Amino acid sequence: MRVLLQRVKRAEVRVEGRVTGSIGVGFLLLTGFTHGDTPEQIVWMADKIAGLRLFSDADEKMNLGLADVGGAVLVVSQFTLYGDAAKGRRPSFIDAARPEVAIPLYEKFIALLRERGLEVATGEFGAMMDVELVNDGPVTLWLEK
Repeated sequence: MRVLLQRVKRAEVRVEGRVTGSIGVGFLLLTGFTHGDTPEQIVWMADKIAGLRLFSDADEKMNLGLADVGGAVLVVSQFTLYGDAAKGRRPSFIDAARPEVAIPLYEKFIALLRERGLEVATGEFGAMMDVELVNDGPVTLWLEK
């Protein structure tokens, strides 16, 4: 499982002009899955994201988490996180999980984030999505398990 996490002031995802998910302060999570991902990895990732302290306190140190700032997460499926462009001019996506594997993992990940008390908005799995965000920082992390 791979997650590209962006700390945002706001983020929104649209499908065919329709808003499917929108948040204010929080994390935009571009999320990809591969064939061998396990439920244990999904649990680890949900715990990691729920516990990250990436927001500044009064001393401008990253000591505050999502719960401390009333933040939310916007989860967007992104199979291209498993693109391999090492050879040729067109990336290979053979490491990305097929929808029949990825969709249950994606749905479980969202459920786990909600179980941890987080407000969660989403994109639409497999759709062509327009994602708009306003960075807070920039603070961007690559998480993999």
